[in-house]
Parts: sequence; C-alpha cells; structure tokens
Amino acid sequence: MAAVARSLFVPWRFVRLSRVGRVTAVPVLKFHTNASPLMGATVEQFNLAKGQLATLKNDPGNMAKLQIYALFKQSTEGQCTTSKPGMLDFVKKAKWDAWKSLGSISQEEARQQYCDLIGSLVTAEGGSAPVVAQAAGSGPTYKELVVTTEDKITTIMLNRPAKKNAITTEMYNEIISALDQAAKDSSVLTVITGAGDFYCSGNDLSNFTKIPEGGIDALAKKSGDLLRNYINAYIDFPKPLVAVVNGPAVGVSVTVLALFDLVYATDRATFHTPFSKLGQSPEGCSSYTFPKIMGASKASEMLLFNKMLTAAQACDQGLVTEVFPDASFQTEVWNRLKAYAQLPPNSLALSKQLVRSVELERLHAANDAEVERLVERWQSDECMAAIMGFFQGKAKL
Repeated sequence: MAAVARSLFVPWRFVRLSRVGRVTAVPVLKFHTNASPLMGATVEQFNLAKGQLATLKNDPGNMAKLQIYALFKQSTEGQCTTSKPGMLDFVKKAKWDAWKSLGSISQEEARQQYCDLIGSLVTAEGGSAPVVAQAAGSGPTYKELVVTTEDKITTIMLNRPAKKNAITTEMYNEIISALDQAAKDSSVLTVITGAGDFYCSGNDLSNFTKIPEGGIDALAKKSGDLLRNYINAYIDFPKPLVAVVNGPAVGVSVTVLALFDLVYATDRATFHTPFSKLGQSPEGCSSYTFPKIMGASKASEMLLFNKMLTAAQACDQGLVTEVFPDASFQTEVWNRLKAYAQLPPNSLALSKQLVRSVELERLHAANDAEVERLVERWQSDECMAAIMGFFQGKAKL
C-alpha cells in the first residue's frame, strides 16, 4: 500500500488503478487540525496528511485514489486547465475527469478536503487521525518531516519516501529541531519512523556535491559540525526514544539506533553500514556502542566489512529490541507504545537519564573522535573517489 500511497500524492508518478477495483465509500470525518473550515488546512497540516497516507495498509479502492489524486492536484496546482486526454487513454482520462470535477474550489479548501479524506481512511483502518504537534504558527514547521503528537507520543516521521528517506543537510537540521521540540513538549515518548517502504537509506550523498566557497575543506568541516550536533541531539535527549523501523535502514540511521531506548523492527527490515565501501568511517557513536552491544568481531563485520543484517540477526545481536511480522507490525507496535505512554512521565524520564548518565561522557567522546576522523576521510582522495564511483554506478542504472 505504501507504494500506492506515494504515487497518489506525488503528481508526476503514475497512479495505478486496478482493473477490477472496488469502490470504497469514504465516511465523512474531519481531520483533527486547528484550521478553520472556512480558511482550509494549512500547508503543515497538508504535509502531515501526505505522511499519514503512506501508512495506510489497505488499498482504498479506485474511487478514493482518484479523489486523493484530484485533491492533491487542486491543492498544489489549482484549477485544472490541461487538455482533456484521448478517450482511449482510460487512466489519464479518469484522473483528468476527477481533477476537472473539482471546478474552481480554492487550493486552501482542496487542502482541507484532502486532509479530511486521508483522516477518514486512517480512521477506517482502526487508527486515529493525527493531531498537529503545535498550533500552526506557534512552533517550527518542517519541509521533509511530519511531526505529530497523539496519545502522549510525539512522532517524527522522515518524509522523503521517493528518495527512501535519505537524509539531506536540511533534514539533519530539521531532525535536530524536532528532537528539541519533542524534548520540551508534553509528550511521554518520542518515536522516529519513516514514510513509505524504507525506514531511512542514510546520508543523501548529494550533500557532498554542494561545494561551498571554501572548497572541500570547508564542506568537510561544516558537515562535521552538523553531524556532531545531530548525534549530540540523540545522546542528550531526555525522554524515552523509540525507533519504529518500518523497512530497510542504512548508514547513520543504523548507527544511531544504539542511542535509542527501544528499537522495534518489521521482519522485512535490514541493517547496513557500508562505510568502508564509500571510503568513510563509523559515526553515531557506533565505534563505542556496537562492540559493547554485539562484541568486537560482530561489530567489525558491520562497521569494517559492510555486512548487512536481517531484522532477526540484528535482534539476536542486541541492536533491535523485538521483531514483528510485517502484516501486524504497525498495529502491535503502536498498541504497545500507547500503553507505555500511560506510565508516569517523570519516572520514565528520570530513569532514562539515570541509565544514560553512566555513559554520557564516553558517548560524547566517541562522537567527537568519530567526527574528527570523518572530517579527515571526507577530504581524502580515497573517499572522494569512492563517492564519485557511487554516482557513476548510479548513472549507469
């Protein structure tokens, strides 16, 4: 369903309509936002709905998919002014008819209807429509994250499903900000997860193509400072932090898992840290945490020799808390987290801080040492050649 969902809210992707699709009656249920119905949903709430769409487990049917497509187009482009497709181009004509039928409703109103529709579909599957973490205009807004608070849980969803949730420079800053926001809000737990089929494919290597005025040296130093701050945000996070690993995880999204308090994974998740293949070195305090968790030789298999672990292997080695069948993953995990969120919040936070305090100095020292080594690596010919090879190989695909 995640692949279908992504195609619905990304306008240039083909919307696959089944030949014998069922028509789903969509109940009317308002999306829980602070927007006035007369004003329409805000852009933040619209982006939130896009993230929720990726979590649907069941195909909502052709009629609902056409409604979602049409409302997305109206929300982002306005009234349909394109030429009518030919009669034999059935899919394009169905999509065009759906968009055209919206007439001249405003983009704001279309956003509200889009949010209402996604909220109803989520609720129909037994979930509940999300609540925006803060009222619009009272807190930070995010371009590539969906941040919500519901049932005393703040969820930070990486929201670049078309790019497998690869982390851009902007996303690093957004995640730091979102963690800071979650540390101060009234939630009991904080969860990080990914939109779509991937949890996170690690660092977006295009970050290394944006060379500033000072050249590679300046880029390496700036990237090192950002990475240090990013990892520190996890080390110093004061509340229980949970990773809901909904698919494959790569690079920094794997190494920081040892800084979480719980890691729940679907059985189709994999865990890969291909640092030496890219001429780089470990980060996320993994040079300290991985040997401690899984032993030196198992850690070396991952960090030096690029071994990919299945979810079951990662659980056996202590990196993952528990693995769930993919079909029931979301239901089982969220039911458990909602129960945990009812525990006394101060007791949870203070207990977590007590456990973390024993390791705090060592974790910061490991982070500093890893960043220093990576800044050297990023400036090396070996690393640059490996990254160029990666892009050249990608171009041939």
